[in-house]
Amino acid sequence: MTDKRIAYFQLHIAVILYGLTAILGDLISISAVSLVWWRVLITSLSLIFFINYGKSLFKLDKGLALKFFGIGAIIAVHWITFYGAIKLSNASIVLAAMATTSLFTSIVEPIVTGKSFQKLELILGLLVIPPMLLIANNIEFNMMDGLLVGLLSAFLAAVFASFNKLLVDKASPYEISFLEMFSAFIVISCVLPFLDQKAVSFWPQGSDWLYLIILSLLCTTLAFVISMMALKKVSAFDANLVVNLEPVYGIFLAILILKEHQEMSPHFYWGVLLILLVVFSHPFLKKKFNE
Repeated sequence: MTDKRIAYFQLHIAVILYGLTAILGDLISISAVSLVWWRVLITSLSLIFFINYGKSLFKLDKGLALKFFGIGAIIAVHWITFYGAIKLSNASIVLAAMATTSLFTSIVEPIVTGKSFQKLELILGLLVIPPMLLIANNIEFNMMDGLLVGLLSAFLAAVFASFNKLLVDKASPYEISFLEMFSAFIVISCVLPFLDQKAVSFWPQGSDWLYLIILSLLCTTLAFVISMMALKKVSAFDANLVVNLEPVYGIFLAILILKEHQEMSPHFYWGVLLILLVVFSHPFLKKKFNE
């Protein structure tokens, strides 16, 4: 296999694993903050072996390391809002909200990287509003908070992805992953003492441990590292096509494992389909527009 085909394969595996995180978040019984704390702790420990027990980090510029720490803090808030949204609604609703990430990226990336805004991207960003309203009008009122928090999580994903794209060539995937995961662990550890421990379920119970191991080692360590490796080999156009499949894989897994189609109306899935049509048309129209 060529390097590019290997990169495509890596991206698909990473995206499937990312789609699985929503399912695991629904299955794990502890609170969103505790879940993310355990996730980044286990992930950070697993990554130590890939960075020569931290020795390679001393070669990095301190300013660059601080930038990755800042991105890690954003990732921490993104994951807390992501799992918090699942606890407030369900995996399918949050994955539908996450389908807007690439459209948020079209707004955030020019601000982060300094490139000019693209009219086509802004128009497509507006086109996603009607199907989101269709989704909002066809879910139970008590799940609306989950949708709104999910949209916030999608925005934060666009922010940290834009910064990662800007800095991905400055360090190895292992160093970047460790610094960002360890930073997320530090941030959440500082928050935990201020939470009401009686109201927050901190310790995993029973099968939670198995799901946390899968979430941390496969859906985080493996997925994060191979996606970083793939980004070095494929274009942004090709990467977007694959990454856009995350809600597709995730919602399919939610139907298969959690049977969530029994909770959702047909109009919800029409809204999801319309969002996906907009998202998938984006890279094709952009390529045509540039030509």
